[in-house]
Amino acid sequence: MAQGRLDINAFGWPLRQTFSARLVLVLALLGACLVSALAVISVSHQTRVQYAQLQQLEREQQQLQTEWGQLLLEESAWSSPSRVERMAVERLEMRLPDIHDIEVIAP
Repeated sequence: MAQGRLDINAFGWPLRQTFSARLVLVLALLGACLVSALAVISVSHQTRVQYAQLQQLEREQQQLQTEWGQLLLEESAWSSPSRVERMAVERLEMRLPDIHDIEVIAP
């Protein structure tokens, strides 16, 4: 051993390749943990965003369902037979034919 210089082999560094392989393994596992953690964060965020969108769509669906029910009620009111008959008499001046005005045609 030279003065002032350390001999690397004197301190048991022949296992340098094993230490290097372990270091690579630990770094690879650390990298895998980080990637896994980032994936969990990303998936959690996407889940929250999609759940908020689902709730908004369900509110919109409920609103549209209510509007549809109101439109059905309005349609039934506008198309009632008594209203149609009244409008035919008032606006179109239609009337039921007299019994003498009816002709029966044989088939």
